[in-house]
Amino acid sequence: QLQLVESGGGLVQPGGSLRLSCAVSGFTFDDYAIGWFRQAPGKRREGISCISMRAGSTNYADSVKGRFTIHKDNTKGTVYLQMNTLKPEDTAVYYCAADRTAMYYCSTSETPYAYWGQGTQVTVSS
Repeated sequence: QLQLVESGGGLVQPGGSLRLSCAVSGFTFDDYAIGWFRQAPGKRREGISCISMRAGSTNYADSVKGRFTIHKDNTKGTVYLQMNTLKPEDTAVYYCAADRTAMYYCSTSETPYAYWGQGTQVTVSS
């Protein structure tokens, strides 16, 4: 059974860094894309980054470009989101999700993502 488990969230001061992890299990590691999404209180869920597990191609939302980096470790079945220069507006619950229709490219739109983790809270505050 497909499972995604996020970890690494927490409280960090503005300007600080966090690394989120998404551990994937239950299917062939290379045949999908992983996306990272976030939802702040009272706001719509936002796609912020994604990576194709086969090709390694990536995409980023403008709101995180240059500050966040997504990468994967195929041997561990894990995708990471390195978040630097964090801002209070980055405060949200962060989710990873899997798109099994994607192999060489990925999208930050929610539409193709059928499998979701439970989320991890990130709070940026002094």
